[in-house]
This record gives sequence, C-alpha cells and structure tokens, in this order.
Amino acid sequence: MQIEKHDLVHEFPEFRERIHELKMNDRHFARLFDEYHEVDHEVRRIEEGNETPSDDYVEDRKKRRVQLKDELYAMLSDGQ
Repeated sequence: MQIEKHDLVHEFPEFRERIHELKMNDRHFARLFDEYHEVDHEVRRIEEGNETPSDDYVEDRKKRRVQLKDELYAMLSDGQ
C-alpha cells in the first residue's frame, strides 16, 4: 500500500515559489512549516506501521496536521 504524500509542495504545487519565499523570510511561517513537516512525517511512520500508538493519538496528530495546513494555506494565499 502506497502512503499518500501530504508535504506542502505536493498539497499546494501552485505555491511552490511562495512556500520557499515565506520559509526564507517569515519566521512564523517557517516555524509552522517545520511543525507541519514533523507531524506529517510522524503520521506517515504510523500509517506505514513503523509505530503503533493509540487511535486517539493518531487522530490528534491528523487533526493537528489539518490545523497547520489550514493556517499555512491562509498565509500562502494571503499574498495572492
């Protein structure tokens, strides 16, 4: 089974350049981007069966990933 990629460039390819720009120039965006990447990587390890936490923990991590993605998307689309 192939695990779907959720990194921001795959999620928002139209914002590739804007993602890079904000990562370099906006500390808040960079911090959220790093947290999103960490949470996404953790969820993928769980989905691949490398870790086996409780269902509640997995759901919390997935919810956090969505919250971060929503906040990052708002920042990306704000300058458009």
